[in-house]
Amino acid sequence: MTAGVFVFSLLGAMALGMPIAFALLVCAVALMLLQGSVDTTILSQKIIEGADSFPLLAIPFFMLAGELMNAGGISKRIVNFALAFVGHIRGGLGIVAIVAAVIMAAISGSAAADAAALATMLIPMMRQAGYNIPRSAGLISAGGVIAPVLPPSIGMIIFGVVANVSIGKLFMAAIVPGLLMGASLLVAWMIVARKDDVAVLPRMPMRERAKVAVNSTWALVMPVGIVGGMKFGVFTPTEAAVVAAVYAFLVGMFVYRELRWNAIYPLIVSAAKTTAVVVFLIACALVSGWLITASDIPQQVSELLQPFVDSPILLMAIMMLLVVIVGTALDFAPTLLILTPVLMPLVREAGIDPVYFGVLFIMNNAIGLITPPVGIVLNVVCGTAKLSMGELMKGIMPFLLAEVAVLFLLVLFPSIVLVPLRWLTG
Repeated sequence: MTAGVFVFSLLGAMALGMPIAFALLVCAVALMLLQGSVDTTILSQKIIEGADSFPLLAIPFFMLAGELMNAGGISKRIVNFALAFVGHIRGGLGIVAIVAAVIMAAISGSAAADAAALATMLIPMMRQAGYNIPRSAGLISAGGVIAPVLPPSIGMIIFGVVANVSIGKLFMAAIVPGLLMGASLLVAWMIVARKDDVAVLPRMPMRERAKVAVNSTWALVMPVGIVGGMKFGVFTPTEAAVVAAVYAFLVGMFVYRELRWNAIYPLIVSAAKTTAVVVFLIACALVSGWLITASDIPQQVSELLQPFVDSPILLMAIMMLLVVIVGTALDFAPTLLILTPVLMPLVREAGIDPVYFGVLFIMNNAIGLITPPVGIVLNVVCGTAKLSMGELMKGIMPFLLAEVAVLFLLVLFPSIVLVPLRWLTG
């Protein structure tokens, strides 16, 4: 009964066109009514408590770092670096897209921003060289969703806050899965693009490569510094976000000199607007999460899946299938915020490592960004590449399947995540 009220109120509010944050508040009110009373004071207090979290400070700074990175020329130099070293290989522009996506993912943490930047820079080059554009756009879309997985990941920060799991450990545990996603795209690209008759870029002389590498050094040092600083305890994930924003500002303004003073205010406003949407959504979701727990919905789900608790791998597979299905209908953040308080008690009861679950949960939600009809990355790349959704879906399919295969490989072999995590966290 309680779970039915939750689902009906959520879907009903969304069907009326209500923004997801307010739909979550409608769920909270519905659950309160079911319990016999509605206390608006508690609702307002819980919203404030949901936003009053120190780890959430990382979100605006990582958002700002991404804006500064694109405006300050860091993204462009990452692409130029990849072009210099692999652009001459047959299918090289696709490899450039993958390499650049992985490097940019380790800086911004935003799938839509990374995909938009790569599509803007690479799609015109790919079109001119004779590449299959739907397939190329599909590759860039699939590369973009590595960003929510590799640290620094905004999704990991949100999950860590909602599930009360160490954000630092989530960041470290996500490195290998994120790199495996990139490797799977590389394999899929080399298979599907090997017969394409495309123009190959000329091999760049070593002297020119060295020049490009030196010019890109400041951009390439950024992800190494962020991850290394967290690994060796120099700064926390929240402090790392501030370091990333300051570094991107200094490099863009004083090293590459592509960032202008009059651009700073619009970039801050853009980051602030995005942050406001995300944090308000988190605050509303935490209200619903509190009432979900108080209404015993996790216990009802636990009873439903109780037969699988003794088999953690099977339970993980079932939960991942559930997230895949939900991810086709809901965006990244709503799926994350709605399902986390429902599934985490079951995860702990089954003895599954919460960090391991969190990494696969985030990866699954990231893949949902490239599944129709809601996938925001698909819509961004469709607009940039001037393609229809049907054309892009046909092109993205090999890469979508490759990333789903990596997800379920990690379900079957948890040690791929857990062993590097133990080493990295020492």
